[in-house]
Amino acid sequence: MIYQITHITKYNYSQAVSLCYSEAHLQPRELFGQHCRSSQIQISPDPVDYHERKDYFGNHVAYFALQQSHTELIVTAVSKVEVDFKELQTEIHTLGSWEEAIEQIQKPLFPENILADELLEAKLYCIDSEMASESNELREYAASSFKQGTTLLAVATDLTQRIYQDFSYDPSFTTVATPLSTVLLHKRGVCQDFAHLAIACFRSFGLPARYVSGYIETTPPPGVNKLAGSDESHAWFSIYIPGCGWLDFDPTNNCRTNEQHVVMAWGRDYSDVTPLKGLSVGGNQHKVSVSVDMARIE
Repeated sequence: MIYQITHITKYNYSQAVSLCYSEAHLQPRELFGQHCRSSQIQISPDPVDYHERKDYFGNHVAYFALQQSHTELIVTAVSKVEVDFKELQTEIHTLGSWEEAIEQIQKPLFPENILADELLEAKLYCIDSEMASESNELREYAASSFKQGTTLLAVATDLTQRIYQDFSYDPSFTTVATPLSTVLLHKRGVCQDFAHLAIACFRSFGLPARYVSGYIETTPPPGVNKLAGSDESHAWFSIYIPGCGWLDFDPTNNCRTNEQHVVMAWGRDYSDVTPLKGLSVGGNQHKVSVSVDMARIE
């Protein structure tokens, strides 16, 4: 499957902005089952400085600066991505229990351990982050999924299903500043909230989980044409299984990720992989609009 993804972000300011410094996570990762054929970012007005780099997590980051007066900023990212998803064919009982996974992750690391580098990276995602921290309330909520002797795959599948059933998708209820305690109390939120919730549940049991940002292709009802810009940025979570690797789960849609998911970046939580953020001088009030098209071209 090949997709062309067009992500357009527009900022309209009530007063002129004189300076703007921004960074963007808008270019797909290269990974097993996903190949980025091309990706470019267009900025209007033209920036005086632009460069790309890899961040600590290996994500593509674009930095740009504008030093001319402007009342509108448009950032357009266009990527062509090939997805060849092959589901991991591993029986649940061969992966070991979640208790055994904790033992492996907590063991001291030695150079001769072939998984040393992998385990060291996984340990990073056990640590609390600003938007996904462990708590007694989250451990209590997740407890019924962590049945004694069950595999991590079974735990993640059950927790994904419970979040999907227990929580309502409500874009008007939360912002990026809404704490998880509020999401848990009112059982409402969006994909970012549900990903943070699952991550914090795993961290509450001492297990690594990371935040994944990307896109998901939307499918209109039968007989209805797909609208331009109707696709969206998306988020889900990933768990680490020692000896197996990272597996991704989408609690918003109650599924493992598949050919309709495209990975852009991953980190400890949303703050590590914000699609577009920065600082500006001037502008006063501003309005932001985002449009995403994810079109199949093969």
